[in-house]
Amino acid sequence: MSDAKENGLFLQDTMSRSKSKVFAEKEDLLRFYCCGPTVYGAAHIGNFRTFVAQDLFRRVTECNGLKTLHVRNLTDVDDKTIRGSIKAGQGLKKFTDHWKDRFHNDCSALGLLKPHVEPSAVAHIAQQIQLVENLLKLGHAYTSEDGSVYFRISSFGEYGKLSKLKSRDLSTGASRRTTVDDEYSKESLGDFALWKGRRPEDGDNFWESPWGQGRPGWHLECSAMCREYLGDSFDLHSGGEDLVFPHHENEIAQSICSSGKPFARHWFHIAHLMVDGGKMSKSLGNMYTLDDLTNKGYAPEVVRYALLSGHYRQPLNFTFSSLEAARSAIGKLLQANNLLGGGDSPSYEDSLARGSSELGPFNASWEALLDDLNAPKALGALFSAIKKIDLAGLMGNEKDNLRSSFWFILNAFGICLPKVGAIKDPPTKIKVLAEKRLQARLAKNWADADKHREKLNEAGWLVRDVPSGFELIPK
Repeated sequence: MSDAKENGLFLQDTMSRSKSKVFAEKEDLLRFYCCGPTVYGAAHIGNFRTFVAQDLFRRVTECNGLKTLHVRNLTDVDDKTIRGSIKAGQGLKKFTDHWKDRFHNDCSALGLLKPHVEPSAVAHIAQQIQLVENLLKLGHAYTSEDGSVYFRISSFGEYGKLSKLKSRDLSTGASRRTTVDDEYSKESLGDFALWKGRRPEDGDNFWESPWGQGRPGWHLECSAMCREYLGDSFDLHSGGEDLVFPHHENEIAQSICSSGKPFARHWFHIAHLMVDGGKMSKSLGNMYTLDDLTNKGYAPEVVRYALLSGHYRQPLNFTFSSLEAARSAIGKLLQANNLLGGGDSPSYEDSLARGSSELGPFNASWEALLDDLNAPKALGALFSAIKKIDLAGLMGNEKDNLRSSFWFILNAFGICLPKVGAIKDPPTKIKVLAEKRLQARLAKNWADADKHREKLNEAGWLVRDVPSGFELIPK
């Protein structure tokens, strides 16, 4: 039996570069913060790799018997949201609300648990101003002639501890994120903006402050919202590995300097996503959204499975072959469920009530999840257990316990199995059109597949891909 099984979930800590036990420091409630999306466009699968991994972390933590307080913010004011809203000819709130709703719909489709608190930056301007005032008072920040306020990194001796930045040239990283105007208004190139003075290109997107009109800096927003809902010190902070520097490094500096107390005790970062072995980018046409993939015939549960198929600390190579493998795997899980009695899946809440004791042949899968969320090993152990299941001679309650254990693991992963079968028998011409679409998809002729899907929509039918092929559902 592993140490993870005996002592709980062990997770890599970015700060210490070692695995540490995940535990609640007080009140038996694990308090953690996840950097959420910037709502200026549709979130892509690279973003959702991080959010799905964070969802897995929360599910495993809760299935292991620990209650959580999950805070995930929405960045609804920064350069991207301001520029996007002005370009769209919309007010900032209307513009960001649209993308916020799109994000929530995608989260729901992918089976992500809702955070307990989801604060927005715009709703917490007062808290951010208060934090800046405190940093100025304590000598960790200074104002510039244009009404901006900067954090003085020389005042924080531990700056760079998370990213191990001290072994590199600080100015190299800072210069890429600095405008020409900033270079003349800052004391040091590495200093970062806490508050940005109003500029003409910001339009009407500004707030009053003791230093004049302006808006908060991106790094400041998360520190203020962490403090508001989790206090000065809390259990765990998470985000994509690209946020280690400068975002999380800056959060640590301004938070500790303001409060004089430790910030996050554990840092959980998720590696980036590649597509077809290369970088994901708009110019390459491979920055897929969930809608892009569902329009190509891949159900959200297939996308979620594919995003979970690699270890969170290793870059994940996302391909259409991996989506086909995910579809096949879900089909095998569906067959296993039918073998164990079929029927609707127990709810996540039912699995929490059941607990992780006596998982039988699925115990190895659970142990792998407790050991640094090793999803590939856990999935391998799950399928290995399925192959070894022998129902001959099992009593009814033994079969029920086996199915309960099977679903405990699936609910820890957040894997939803599709219900196969159309609502009613469609006309022959509709079936033929759907079959043409399926063949086009298998041939990776996405243009023809999308054309056939649109014809089905116009005819009043929705098509959904399932492990056995497809199902047709009348609108």
